[in-house]
Amino acid sequence: MATGEELTPGLVAPGDWPDDPAGPGTPVAHSAAEAAELAAGAPTLCELTARQSVCRACPRLVAWREEVALTRRHAFRDERYWGRPIPGWGAKRPRLLIVGLAPAAHGGNRTGRIFTGDRSGDFLFASLYRTGFAVQPTSVAAGDGQHLVDTRMVAAVRCAPPDNKPEPSERDTCAAWLVAELGLVAADLRVIVCLGGFAWQAMWPVLGRCGFALPRPRPAFGHGTEVRLARAEVPDGVLLIGCYHPSQQNTFTGRVTPAMLDAIFGRARAAAGLGATARLLSANVDHVISYALHFFLRNAARPAK
Repeated sequence: MATGEELTPGLVAPGDWPDDPAGPGTPVAHSAAEAAELAAGAPTLCELTARQSVCRACPRLVAWREEVALTRRHAFRDERYWGRPIPGWGAKRPRLLIVGLAPAAHGGNRTGRIFTGDRSGDFLFASLYRTGFAVQPTSVAAGDGQHLVDTRMVAAVRCAPPDNKPEPSERDTCAAWLVAELGLVAADLRVIVCLGGFAWQAMWPVLGRCGFALPRPRPAFGHGTEVRLARAEVPDGVLLIGCYHPSQQNTFTGRVTPAMLDAIFGRARAAAGLGATARLLSANVDHVISYALHFFLRNAARPAK
């Protein structure tokens, strides 16, 4: 669990980024065992996120995230990439926890913030703004003024994986960070929204390790699926809600629409005991225009029969 390691030139050192939770003295995990020890031993949420943000426990993920950060996509060739694990972000005492799969190589791995800098994040934050969980409709980069309201975001796997496919061992290693984070925020938590089947499956062992009573058999993932979970320290329990992931494929094909996402977060808002928001709309004009243009161009490119 070394600190202050020498980094490859071009990579971001701890403390050298807007709102960076870590510093030169933050301990670094180099194995699953060290990740578990550092996660369990973090005394505060701030220290936990600092330790998350410098983890090097999974060699394949470390190599990939840093390769992407150094080579960069052409569109972002003049930007500096974060290239480190994406820590949990948002309220310290959240009523809502949003769980995703993993950061995108040129999204969170570039910007240093979960669901920031890619199309999925654009779609998600627009809905969070409409439903009163975010103060701005967009999330562009760390330090852009965006804040979550009564909400926290985490990823089941904190590093960008090759082909967006984490290996089971990487998911299991990263679970230690999620267990510790859930344990620190569970007292005020009322709703967990899992974005996609991977996050849904990854949460069950984490919930069990945090003392939640798990149903048998385990409920299958589905959009809008709800499961009430009991925990001694949380008298009213926590509501787990499944939601299709706002991936570019899902949003462009219409499998996930603005109204569908708004309905999920509207339900989460009610279940969390939060008041209604005047910003909630069933659709967003910008999304409608972009989808219409996408479908027009796709259909126009097809040969006539």
